Amino acid sequence: MTTALELSVKLHYLRQKLATLNLDAMLLTFLPDARWLTKFSGSNGTVLLTRDNAWLFTDFRYQEQVKTEVENAEPVITSDGYVAEMKSGKFSFGTRVGFQADKLAFATVEKMKEELPDIEFVPVTMFCEEFVAVKDSDELEKMRKAVAITDKVFEKILEMISPNVTERDVAAEISYWNKRFGAEKDSFDPIVASGPRGAFPHARATDNFIQNNSLLVIDMGCMVSGYCSDQTRTVAVGKISDEARAVYNLVLEAHLLGIRSAKAGMTGRELDAIAREFLTANGYGEAFGHSLGHAVGLQVHELPTIGRKGEMKIPVGAVITIEPGVYLPGKFGVRIEDMVLITERGAEPLPKAKKELIEL
Repeated sequence: MTTALELSVKLHYLRQKLATLNLDAMLLTFLPDARWLTKFSGSNGTVLLTRDNAWLFTDFRYQEQVKTEVENAEPVITSDGYVAEMKSGKFSFGTRVGFQADKLAFATVEKMKEELPDIEFVPVTMFCEEFVAVKDSDELEKMRKAVAITDKVFEKILEMISPNVTERDVAAEISYWNKRFGAEKDSFDPIVASGPRGAFPHARATDNFIQNNSLLVIDMGCMVSGYCSDQTRTVAVGKISDEARAVYNLVLEAHLLGIRSAKAGMTGRELDAIAREFLTANGYGEAFGHSLGHAVGLQVHELPTIGRKGEMKIPVGAVITIEPGVYLPGKFGVRIEDMVLITERGAEPLPKAKKELIEL
């Protein structure tokens, strides 16, 4: 579990940022950030953080839950919402208050300004991201559990894959076994794409039967105590073409190159370029249209982005994906994805599932 020191470190860094931005207080209205700071897992929660205090505003549904979950903040049960509580005069938070401009609707901001005209509301972006990117011991434990479940589920579904089942059958089994093995839910809708549909990077599972003599792309993940896993494997069903086999091996090389190259301190753009240049040199750069990866945590897609626009540096303690892909419309697609932990020595892959081509 998270230690008292790790919890205090989160508050320390956020309060340092308050001082840097010359803010008296900061509103965390984005639920994943509120959960990251306080461990509150409810569906309604806003944190008001000051230089000396922190309050978590939520509603009646969670009045018992907050007693056992919430850390780093004082829970406040309200029927009228956090703006009404700020108007009540019961809380001291100064006059210059930041808000998450990249997370909060314009209409909500306008309403806050109308209700609290004496407060200067300051738009802030990227307030938590650099700290959220670094996983503490408790977060890593939950993510390792999620990855271990995903590995087990992958082994289970390999037993059922054949031309006699549909993509949707496989997706349903993924969701079923996620829960059977202890996950609370899927971290996203499973992607199961057979044959030419594998060239759709985010294909939704259909009632199409798994094609024989083709590649099958399976992108899956689960959630443990709010923390996500995300993993992709591409398998062969029957006898595949020489071209499909060659592309698979090329994507695997790019994947392993990405893992070997990942280092703390480099930007997502720099890491993406290494794998992208490799695929380009081998004639498939145009067929790799998405980013090499992304960070994972309470959200399945977090910062830093490991892509051509990823300017944020990758810190020690980040968990990112390495997922190159090649997509040939009308033919097939190949993607191989691992979550890796960035350490001072490089990148530690978290999954154990086989990456060499599995032929069913």
